[in-house]
Amino acid sequence: MVPRRPLLAAALGGLALACPARAQAWPSRPIRLVVPFGLGGSADVAARFLADPLGQALGQPVVVENRPGAGAIIGTDLVAKAAPDGQTLLLMSNTHTANETLLPDRPYVLLRDLVPVAAINIAVHVLAVHPSLGARSVPDLIARAKAAPGRIDYASSGPGTPYHIAGEVFRAMAGIEINHIPFRGSNEARTALIAGQVPMMFDAIPTMREQIAGGRVQGLATTGVARSPLLPDLPTVAETLPGYEASIWLGLMAPAGTPAPVVARLHAEVTRILQAATTRDSMARGGAEPMLMSLAEFDAFLRRDIERQRDWIRMARIQAG
Repeated sequence: MVPRRPLLAAALGGLALACPARAQAWPSRPIRLVVPFGLGGSADVAARFLADPLGQALGQPVVVENRPGAGAIIGTDLVAKAAPDGQTLLLMSNTHTANETLLPDRPYVLLRDLVPVAAINIAVHVLAVHPSLGARSVPDLIARAKAAPGRIDYASSGPGTPYHIAGEVFRAMAGIEINHIPFRGSNEARTALIAGQVPMMFDAIPTMREQIAGGRVQGLATTGVARSPLLPDLPTVAETLPGYEASIWLGLMAPAGTPAPVVARLHAEVTRILQAATTRDSMARGGAEPMLMSLAEFDAFLRRDIERQRDWIRMARIQAG
């Protein structure tokens, strides 16, 4: 008969060897940061800005993966269904809070299937038109739209995006009829505006500012509560339509069930990056400002924004197409 003690020792030795394999330190491999939008937009720029410093802090590369399509549904669903191990993250925006109302048949529920990780930044838009439209101000644009109902189109980066919501709320508050022309991303929509194929668009200030300066488009107004330091000569839309405000904000989420210590570490590292003076300067040049929130504050912010987007969508009778 084999003595029991050597068998027990062998078993314990095997367990000791197996435990490190099961309890590998996180992250154990490169992290996927999924951007459910196309190249060159605000979300893509923010993801690539965060990737290097976040990867350095975590000791593994952060690989940005663009998965656009279906109003951000394709990339978002990919993350919602990913293993909750902290290896797959979502770069999200207020497109997602709008989609909670706008796209009721989406295959996920935002705050059921994903968990907040960190808010990133917020920026306002610029309302720009092609010179051929002849509008030189917001009141002029509204007058032209009222004189020709349904004859003016506006471009956006897709249904449910902040630029789509901005256009529809503008339409409703101005009491005009304009037509939404969705594109697959900001770059395509901007190209159509510059070419004069679509005469109007709400877009990010940094990218459109170059087109305004070059005379390829006409800037009419910005969409914040105060004038933008990047385009100080332009009025706000609210100076013509009191109460109007539109912005794009960005954040990070992870699959539901991601371990709390992993979420806390990610939140702490992103917060550290956002607090850096170089980050604030870089974001300011891009017309954005960091959104520094605790995990609880970001969760509450998301819940409030879902309600706010629902109110806007119902007020403006916004459709997904």
